[in-house]
Order: sequence, then structure tokens, then C-alpha cells
Amino acid sequence: MSATLSTVVSLYPYPEYQDWWTVGESLLRMMAGSIVGQWHSLSSSADSIDSVQKTVAEYIDQVYHRQARPDLAAEFASGNGSYKVQSGEFDALSYAFFLSAYCKLAAQFSGSELAHSRRDFAEKVGARFFSRLSEHLALKLPRSLQNEADLASVNRAVQRVGGFLLEEGYLRSHFAFHFDVQASQAGVTIEQKSDDLLAALGNGGTAYALYEMGHPVILPSAVYLHHLVGEAQHHSSRTIEELFARVGCDAWETDEFDPSLFPSDLVVELWKIRSRSSEGRKSCRP
Repeated sequence: MSATLSTVVSLYPYPEYQDWWTVGESLLRMMAGSIVGQWHSLSSSADSIDSVQKTVAEYIDQVYHRQARPDLAAEFASGNGSYKVQSGEFDALSYAFFLSAYCKLAAQFSGSELAHSRRDFAEKVGARFFSRLSEHLALKLPRSLQNEADLASVNRAVQRVGGFLLEEGYLRSHFAFHFDVQASQAGVTIEQKSDDLLAALGNGGTAYALYEMGHPVILPSAVYLHHLVGEAQHHSSRTIEELFARVGCDAWETDEFDPSLFPSDLVVELWKIRSRSSEGRKSCRP
């Protein structure tokens, strides 16, 4: 890493995140199992939660100018959900476990393989979380996305996921995910009505969506990881990505997305959606 945490914090201090809010226990338990479970898959018997706790303490000190609870990482890893975790604490935990995982992967891979392995780690965390969340919310999804009834079902599921993220404090102020799109990418204007989505997918083309977030709890650490190692956690995005995978679609935010370019109250991702019967994301991304 050429930059340091203190350097990127000085560039992106996020003063509006200094007043912490409580993260819901349901989200916390599911996130703990998803993040820590995937982190353990990379760990050796010599690995200890102590190194993660050290990163948590350094992060909370540099970003929030507070002292971390000494057992915070161990409590999170236990997944018992019997304690209150504040927004800045969850931000630090997410940062520390992901940085640990990404550093472990850097010892095994380099170049494009490293980039893909880090993205894969984040996707697997999202898939684990969605499995738990889907059961918690009793989501009902169609087997594919082919007609208006399927689209309505998928949209209801996405909105319920967003409602949960708001209620549990992952998003503090706003959630929207919609298929009416007016945007630009690489100088190309994109205009799509929600009525056009099924036709685009059915013809093997690309459909679009916009995902809007107000004060996502991990925005500071996502920005810092993006600048330090090139891959952030994007928990909610990887969760919705898995939702689309369950209905036979590859869906992802466009490659130029940089979370540091948006105000905290309106982070916007432009998404591409393709049917897996057409050329999928994994063969399109560099």
C-alpha cells in the first residue's frame, strides 16, 4: 500500500460520521457470521483475533478520535449480538476484517488475480449475508427474471432489503433502487424506463439500475479501502448482487464507481444487469 490510513483520512475526514448511531442487532449477527466466517476461510491456525483488534483500535483512534473497546473484535466474532454496536464501531470492524483478508490474499496473488480474489471475497461475504437475510425476511424470489410478474417480485424483494438496511442503521437516511435511469457512463448517455428492462434482458443486452444510499454506515472505511487497496466491502451492493444472481442475472455497479466522489447523503451507483444466458459479468470485467 503506497498510501497510509492517516493520509486518506486527512483527505476524506467525514466529520458528519463523528456522531455515532446504533446498528441493529439482527444486522449485526448476520454480518458477523458472514464477514468472520469468510475471514476464517483464509485464516491459518496461527491467526488471531488480536491483530484485527489492533487494526480496529488504530482505525477508531485515527478516524473517530476515540478509544476502542478492548474486546470489540472478539465480541463481534462471537456473533452473540448481546451488546450494542455503534456505527463507528461497525465501520472499524468491517475495515479491519476486510483489510486483514485483503492482505492475506496479497500474500497469495498479484496483479489481476489479486484484484479478482479480493472482489471474490467481498462477493462471498455478500452471498453469505443474503442467505441469512433472505431467510430472516422470508423473501420469495422467482427462478428467473423473464416477465412483469418476475420483475415485480424482484423489485419487492429489493425494497424489503432496503427497508431492512434502513431500519437496522446500515443506511441512516435514504435507500432507493430503481430501473428508471438517466445517467452517463464514459461519455455515453443512458436513458432507460423500467418498462424497457425486460426487453433489454430478453434480447441478450444490458439493462441498468440506479442504487442510491444515504449515509451508508461503512462509507468512510469503503473510501479508505478503495484508496488503500483498490477494493472496498460494499456490503449492501454485494448483497443485492447476490439477490439478482438468485434470479439468473449478473448485476454490478459500473467499474468507474468511486465512493469518495459522492456526498454522504447521496451515494449513487450506476448498475449494469445482464441475463446469464448472455455474456456475463465475469467474462466482461478486466
